[in-house]
Amino acid sequence: MNTFGQLFRVTTFGESHGPAIGCVIDGCPPGLSIAPESFALDLARRATGKSRHTSARHEADAVEILSGVYAGLTTGAPIALLIRNEDARSKDYDRIAEQFRPGHADYTYWQKYGLRDPRGGGRSSARETTMRVAAAVIAKQWLAERHGVQVRGYLAQIGNVLPHSSDWAAVESNPFFWPDAAQVPELEAYLDALRKSGDSVGARVTTVATGVPAGWGEPVYGKLDAELAAAMMSINAVKGVEIGDGFAAIAQKGSEHRDEATRAGFLSNHAGGILGGISSGQAIIVSTAFKPTSSLRLPARGLDVHGEEVEIVTTGRHDPCVGIRATPICEAMMALVLMDQALRHRAQCGDVGAVLPRIPASAGST
Repeated sequence: MNTFGQLFRVTTFGESHGPAIGCVIDGCPPGLSIAPESFALDLARRATGKSRHTSARHEADAVEILSGVYAGLTTGAPIALLIRNEDARSKDYDRIAEQFRPGHADYTYWQKYGLRDPRGGGRSSARETTMRVAAAVIAKQWLAERHGVQVRGYLAQIGNVLPHSSDWAAVESNPFFWPDAAQVPELEAYLDALRKSGDSVGARVTTVATGVPAGWGEPVYGKLDAELAAAMMSINAVKGVEIGDGFAAIAQKGSEHRDEATRAGFLSNHAGGILGGISSGQAIIVSTAFKPTSSLRLPARGLDVHGEEVEIVTTGRHDPCVGIRATPICEAMMALVLMDQALRHRAQCGDVGAVLPRIPASAGST
């Protein structure tokens, strides 16, 4: 499946080393101001090659708007976006074209389709997420303009390293999206040593949406938390998703976990802003776990397409930690879910209006 969403639908296409990648966005309301330069900031945040700690691949990621926008405004027609691939090095994958790299989708794609594009992982490459980020630029803008919703994220853990403090101002000032500026030199040294060893490590990204009104989401099969979890799990290398306290709730008592409320607001936000699959008006908090990068220059045992055992060494340009540049991708998936849910809520319950009482989101807002 290459299409995401029900009313706000995003279909992506293209491969890592193909001529281009792109997406078609259907269901965008008309009248939203969009220009090619609107996409530059978030695509630059996602891009490789910004520091020595990510893949050295350099792509301009210049967006071409092919349809759905006239005189700078969305028309309500499908919006087609295209980005040309300009820095593909397919020869890096010649050696492993007939091998199944451990930890990759090579073997499963082969089993499903009977063939695969080995160049940079083809369709399973993180290059595909570029178009998710591009589509979410539109979703973020609509959510902010219509509802005052802000979607932000940060790297909450890399390996065993945790932030000592949390400051949103620090997140955009370093290449790690790390919330503690004082720790950046420590992370630099950690990643340098990791890259020198030829190994990789996993990471956790926390994504937060503030300003989401109470009432978004559906009570059974369209639960907001379920769709957020599915969205995050659709990102390459993701192996776990938590809403609010997530698995920490296992060790909590009910008297501790339940989010009590007063007229002044909620006293906590262990639920992560979602109750019964529907937003509570508090900050929506999602944590996403990324596995260590599987593309390593360290030799590993594997099989080739003939069923023979081989030693596999992956060359080319790869991240020692894919989580480093995953923050904009997690933000994108949250924004896409929220916009789709907002449109679905408007379609069914737009006439309900404000229901009292409204509990202020006084705790767990960031």
